[in-house]
Amino acid sequence: MVIAAVATGALVAAAQSVSTPPTSHENVSHVAADRLLTASGIQDPSRSGRLLGRGGQPPAPGVLPIVPAGDGDDLDDLAKGARMAAERAAAEAARMAAEEAARHPAVVSPTNGIVTSSFGPRWGSTHYGLDIANDIGTPILAVMDGVVLDSGPASGFGLWVRLRHDDGTITVYGHIDRTLVEEGQRVSAGEQIADMGNRGFSTGPHLHFEVHSPDGEKLSPQAWLEKRAAMDGIVD
Repeated sequence: MVIAAVATGALVAAAQSVSTPPTSHENVSHVAADRLLTASGIQDPSRSGRLLGRGGQPPAPGVLPIVPAGDGDDLDDLAKGARMAAERAAAEAARMAAEEAARHPAVVSPTNGIVTSSFGPRWGSTHYGLDIANDIGTPILAVMDGVVLDSGPASGFGLWVRLRHDDGTITVYGHIDRTLVEEGQRVSAGEQIADMGNRGFSTGPHLHFEVHSPDGEKLSPQAWLEKRAAMDGIVD
């Protein structure tokens, strides 16, 4: 009975709203809805004080409240995140470069052994190499990346290998027992190119190592290696 009464009252209120014209400032549908809610006893939440503007009046239609701008924290966080990402990328690039350098060092020692003769005057002539003695078969390595110029028999050396490096420097490896490379072959720093031997004019198993500058000057091999911290395994 209560429900029927409420429904009946709602219908009566709705019918009355048809015969009562809205004021010039009211929308017909809003007035009908207000009267229907009033008749049914339901409170319109839009009438609550929380939604009223200043002076108890509702805010102007179509006007949204202005949200104050932030204090820049969000932008600071974005900048910080971008900076951290850049730092991580730089650190990763440095790590990869270090690993690559470890795999392919710029300059390495040509072999292991004991220095028996240095660059300079010897026996009435000039000795242009660094003699490093060790057992026959001791690995001989390319000191830098480069291309094989010669590989095979050579007067005085018995067998040799000559390399032209990327900066124009030429290195010579003489008295070898066996060559492991061919002319025109590309080699990397630290790659084995020959075995130490005792061929040619030699007084015992050793490597005769020379360094020629790009303009053809014969340099002191030991000074050249020491300047590049590439004397590992060589005992003076």
